[in-house]
Amino acid sequence: MKPSFQSIYSHGMVRVAVCIPSVRVADVVHNVERTIKLAKEASELGSAVALFPELGLSAYSNDDLFQQDALLDAVKTGIAQLIKESEPLTPILLVGAPLRLDGKLFNCAAVIYRGELLGIVPKTYLPNYREFYEKRQFTSGRHASAREVWLFGRSVPFGSDLIFNAPNVEGFKLHVEICEDVWTPIPPSTYAALAGATVLANLSASNITIGKAEYRRRLCASQSAKCIAAYLYSAAGPGESTTDLAWDGHALIYENDELLAEAERFSDGEQIITGDVDLERLLQERIHSSFARRKPRFA
Repeated sequence: MKPSFQSIYSHGMVRVAVCIPSVRVADVVHNVERTIKLAKEASELGSAVALFPELGLSAYSNDDLFQQDALLDAVKTGIAQLIKESEPLTPILLVGAPLRLDGKLFNCAAVIYRGELLGIVPKTYLPNYREFYEKRQFTSGRHASAREVWLFGRSVPFGSDLIFNAPNVEGFKLHVEICEDVWTPIPPSTYAALAGATVLANLSASNITIGKAEYRRRLCASQSAKCIAAYLYSAAGPGESTTDLAWDGHALIYENDELLAEAERFSDGEQIITGDVDLERLLQERIHSSFARRKPRFA
């Protein structure tokens, strides 16, 4: 059935949501519960996408607890629960999780929709400078040995070059990257946009330092403008360990250099922000620019 005339989905638009849950470090049961709650709220708001922070099912600041079998097994159980709970919900859920696959540990985004795990996206660029030392725990997605992984009794697409096409919403093609990926000279989302992706999502943890919030805004605005796309960005919020880091729960939604929504920073509670992305406008802008003359690296 087609949406009603009053629906934004009848007019070349799509609603997106960025969710900032309250997490507990290494408490997967609690984190899954909070993720499900916000996913249901995003569904009630009519969202087509619900983006959550990097490693949100485990929390980001686990350090060497990421090597614990109990934590990794609990995360897989939590993903299975999310898959089941997603069946009646409208949005594609983008949730962060540490996953052990083929003898390696990856920092991943699980892409879930209506009771199905559509794909797993590993983080490509692992920061290993200043306060970051992700290479101590994780393997870059570029070192993966397979394009598909076996999870929950089926083969699941795996890679940083996956584009998720929604055939029932014209022009809605989704790409996912993780935190540091967008802080590089040529992010994976750039290649994805050249291959047709119109909605680019970034699961981030992103601790806060002086001046970083404004840089995030410029970074997301610039990436959305260069790619003529929507860019969704999350950052870890309340509950992460503050042993040597601070967190502000910064969430942003941009469309072609225009800010559609921004979360309140340093909020004590959970948040959802939403924005209505004009896919028709993005496609028109691409046609009438040099963007359409560029050659994609992957499709």
